[in-house]
Amino acid sequence: MDRHRRTLLLAFLVALALASTCSAASPLGRGASYLLARQQSGGGFAEPGAASSAGLTAWSVLGLKAGGKAPAQPQAAADYLAQAQAPQATDLELNLLAQAALGQDVSRLAGEIEQLRRPDGRIGPALNSTYWGVLALRAAGRKPSKATVHYILSAQRKDGGWSWSPRAASDAGDTAAAIQALRAAGASARSAPITRAVRYLRRCRSKDGGFAVSPGADSDAQSTAWAIQALVAARKDPGQAPSRYLKKLQRGDGSFRYSARYVTTPAWVTAQVLCALARKPFPF
Repeated sequence: MDRHRRTLLLAFLVALALASTCSAASPLGRGASYLLARQQSGGGFAEPGAASSAGLTAWSVLGLKAGGKAPAQPQAAADYLAQAQAPQATDLELNLLAQAALGQDVSRLAGEIEQLRRPDGRIGPALNSTYWGVLALRAAGRKPSKATVHYILSAQRKDGGWSWSPRAASDAGDTAAAIQALRAAGASARSAPITRAVRYLRRCRSKDGGFAVSPGADSDAQSTAWAIQALVAARKDPGQAPSRYLKKLQRGDGSFRYSARYVTTPAWVTAQVLCALARKPFPF
């Protein structure tokens, strides 16, 4: 190899090393590193000082997937999820999303979710289980029924938002989940329901750049993460302020605070923030 080619190769290797270092040092990379360290010997993921749980394992898998990473032991994580109990419809739906992200066969789980569909289109016992049901079915390559899409549309509140149950008030998280479900089901980003929902989300935005669970409340990381994903799904630019808000919440160990005032369930919060920083709506 002549000197010119050696110089070019050396420059390429140095650039590659620098790119890898920058990626690892980025908020997304540091958050992923934190999550990777939360995987336990049995394959599941756990909060500091707690035992592994199926819900956190599923969220960790999704957060890592959004960040372009995989668990250190992907098959162990898949085996853990496959053996986990799913007492609620949302547990089953979240489990399917995570197993699909790990490349597992989720046809059986999709069949179980379809069996939860009621005559009016609702999947499971609540509105949120219907949103998640649509996202899970789309991750499995299946189309939700027209009745299910109609059920979601009919549940939209006058303020443009959605709630977790028919009698609850609108909130940012469930509105964001409904937007992503409708978009996954084929609804146009310019449709009236999506447009109204985006307006509701924007009313949940605070002066600090973050989003709150409802208009006028304090910003928090999870509501902000959900809002970013929903706006991306609706083909609306979230801008940089929400991401800056999230990045200010990152701690020295790579995890994210729930809010400026509180630190709670850092692994769960971090997993959801990674999906937002990667700007990847569900399903992926």
